Amino acid sequence: MDTDQADPAELAALRETFAVDGGGDWALGWEAVRAFEAEHGVVLPEPYRTFVAEISDGSSHGPPEYGLVGLAGGAENQLPVQPFPLTRAWLWEEDEGPYDDPETVIEQVAEHGSLLLGTDGCGMDWHLVVTGPCRGHVWLVTGEGALPFGAEFGSTTAGSGFAGWVRHWSQGLEWFDTE
Repeated sequence: MDTDQADPAELAALRETFAVDGGGDWALGWEAVRAFEAEHGVVLPEPYRTFVAEISDGSSHGPPEYGLVGLAGGAENQLPVQPFPLTRAWLWEEDEGPYDDPETVIEQVAEHGSLLLGTDGCGMDWHLVVTGPCRGHVWLVTGEGALPFGAEFGSTTAGSGFAGWVRHWSQGLEWFDTE
């Protein structure tokens, strides 16, 4: 997973999934993406960055279940410049983890270093990490904990990052399904 260079094959798959030929009507454009990045002090990870600039800034048909939130909506109440605090799955009801103040970390998981991509309902929110060691990875954040998406984390056999998450959804699989 390369978060600095967009893979042409991944972008083609994203265009196909969201049925966009060339520049999308819902795309923000590069000027708006760069303005967002300057305002928030981050550079968005690829291929999400190119997706928002050239393909679509959100979608009503998902992923996730209730649609993909646009860039501005995903940053609402977020502090993307602050590093995302986790590097592994954490169920805070079962394991307090290696943290001195678990309540603060729980708050940071929902607010720091990520953008909200959307929700599957029932408090199951999907975030794209934009800063920190897990930059470019998609995480499921719930009231019970946080779980990274992708084969290397062991919760699914799906590919990592935004493109892997979208590909998994476009195949009609649930987040926990194996391919």
